[in-house]
Amino acid sequence: MRNPNIALGAAGLATFLALAEAVPRLGLVAADYFPPPSRTVGALGDELTDVAFWSALGDTLTGWMIGLGIASGAAVLCGLLITVVPFLRQVTASTIEFLRPIPSVALIPLAVLLYGSELRSVLLLVVYASFWQVLVQVLYGVQDVDPVADETARSYGLGTWARIRHVMWPTALPYVMTGIRLAAAVALVLTITAELVIGAPGLGSLIAVAQASQAVPEMYALVTVTGVLGLLINVGARAVERRALAWHQSVRGEAAL
Repeated sequence: MRNPNIALGAAGLATFLALAEAVPRLGLVAADYFPPPSRTVGALGDELTDVAFWSALGDTLTGWMIGLGIASGAAVLCGLLITVVPFLRQVTASTIEFLRPIPSVALIPLAVLLYGSELRSVLLLVVYASFWQVLVQVLYGVQDVDPVADETARSYGLGTWARIRHVMWPTALPYVMTGIRLAAAVALVLTITAELVIGAPGLGSLIAVAQASQAVPEMYALVTVTGVLGLLINVGARAVERRALAWHQSVRGEAAL
């Protein structure tokens, strides 16, 4: 199943690149604003030899990793605590439903006022956006716990921590991994957005500089890097998810196919 899918994906990508190369060369779009991929590849090669590019890439990955780590850890702890204590679930339900739909980009003015263009501004946006992705999945996962299994654990005298470890966590883990995988993509989007809008050091800042200086091929090259980075993060997150859930029926079924 995998080889045909890879072949079809490669064919689709090749077709897209061929069309992108032909459109500006045929004069359908001005090459000054949409350069052919061959020019973008040349600009990308120049970027890869620039120390500033690697420094910006490191800044972007730093903000992404720290923000995702903080958000995931806090969301798992808060989710388990809220579900273990029914009173907290009732108290926080309306607050969660109010805060969760607020777009993270709406917090950009607040982040700038608090931290300027520092890394903390990026982390504020990344943590806020990623936190809800994981928290909601944790809540759904714990709700999916078999009540019979939970009651059986109680009847055998298992305490709260033992029930979390042996009953709740195995049931919630597939949901948690899904939330982290989604949060990883969201965290990258918010990291680049914060750098682009706020001016924090990173790939987003380089894209803004390239756009302002009319370095169009360089701008497209940097945008391509962010796309590749997102692809690698998604593939890596799926690999971690499959390894963490190797015992789960869904992953065993996927491996069998």
